[in-house]
Amino acid sequence: MKIDLLHKPTEYMETVIILQEENGDIEKLEYLPEYLQNAINIVVKEDDFQFKYASLKSFPFIRSRKRTNVILCGIGNPKELDNDRFRHLIAISIREALKLEAKEAYIYTGFKNPLSELHFGHILAEAALLTGYRFDKYLSETKPPSLEAIHLAMELKNPRMFNRGVLEGRIFAEATNLARDLVNEPANVIYPESLAETAKKVALKYGFSIEVFGLDKIKRLKMEAFLAVGKGSKKEPRLILMSYHGNPHPKAKTIGLIGKGLTYDSGGYCLKNCQGMVNMKNDMSGAAAVIGTMAAITNLKLKVNVIGIVAACENMISGSAYHAGDIIRSMSGKTIEVVNTDAEGRLTLIDAIHYAISREHIDEVIDIATLTGAAAATFGNQISAVLANNEALLNKLQSASEFTGEKIWQLPLYEPYKELIKSEIADLKNTGGPLAGTITSALFLQEFVAGKPWIHLDIAGTALRDREQGIYSYGATGVGVRLLTQLLRELE
Repeated sequence: MKIDLLHKPTEYMETVIILQEENGDIEKLEYLPEYLQNAINIVVKEDDFQFKYASLKSFPFIRSRKRTNVILCGIGNPKELDNDRFRHLIAISIREALKLEAKEAYIYTGFKNPLSELHFGHILAEAALLTGYRFDKYLSETKPPSLEAIHLAMELKNPRMFNRGVLEGRIFAEATNLARDLVNEPANVIYPESLAETAKKVALKYGFSIEVFGLDKIKRLKMEAFLAVGKGSKKEPRLILMSYHGNPHPKAKTIGLIGKGLTYDSGGYCLKNCQGMVNMKNDMSGAAAVIGTMAAITNLKLKVNVIGIVAACENMISGSAYHAGDIIRSMSGKTIEVVNTDAEGRLTLIDAIHYAISREHIDEVIDIATLTGAAAATFGNQISAVLANNEALLNKLQSASEFTGEKIWQLPLYEPYKELIKSEIADLKNTGGPLAGTITSALFLQEFVAGKPWIHLDIAGTALRDREQGIYSYGATGVGVRLLTQLLRELE
């Protein structure tokens, strides 16, 4: 999709999007032909359309046998416009244009923009590309590609900064859509080996380093917790190690991104019900977020050092699958009583985290996982749970969240709840039971971060959408890619 500035008036425009402030004057819009001004004014007057925030109306206008689709979108009070509200306005306008099967859209802005030209370009490109995404490769009949170009009709003091913003927004969106593709693929297409092969292709395309360990190497590393989860599947596990070194300073920190990589989760012998298994192809959304983030930060050439790790496996049932009641040893040496085979993600994460700390010598840990149903039950599908042991790092994440619009909410690492994950026969239990599930799972992970600054993101509720809404299409959201990329920008 091409996104550029319109430098001179155009005689014919197939689709026009008007972003106008409440009670604004259409006649003040730059480049907008008089005949369209008149038509819009008539419609606005007849329908008493007041351009309140997110109000939307579209209508056709025919002149010289040519049809122009006009989309009116209200922005309300421009003083209240922030990144997230503007992102939503672009999304609903673009979605309306897509419904009209537009090939080109001309955007006119009738308000004083409070956003910087850099942020304006970023959000315009990001929202347009995210909204235009659809996963239709398995449909026999697919719609032809639409919306090939967006032209912004306005004068800018610094078009160079706008174009830079467009470039950065495109990088954010394309990396997110990469993650969406990975999660939307079914489990018979994306499994540990194919996920690793796809990560290799991404690394080759974007330029970061990658190494993949197979079963024998994982055994030699004594990652027994990780191996236990994958024992029941015919698909062998893979440990995917990605690295990007953008800061050559000898004292520069190395940040570890750890993504949960369960390419399918049946629940094991603690079997999920049918409804609970339908979307378990998305249990590698954390892994997809890490792969997408590695692509984005490499493309942006950020001055940071990052190690991305995914312990990829399937949690299945067979004669070799692990059982409830088993005691297993983690790579760190701590023993774990398995009280629920469906609390498997944390078992893969702890070995990946320990590897990152002990072998890659990372300084800070960020893990992202579709970890607990409790997070989804608590926050729904629009807010991710976050738990952290470092306030400075958490503040950076909150700032990143405000920029990207990916909402987070902090839960406490409540120390007394550690009692819930204590075992009588091992060092830990892999679940604390039905109460405070998101907190106890994070407390379990905290036992393996070795006191390093650490953030845990539980995206169980935010990884999927069951309908189109704003920038999100049906299916995978790609949650975490933009959030982590922006966080790493702030950590440069």
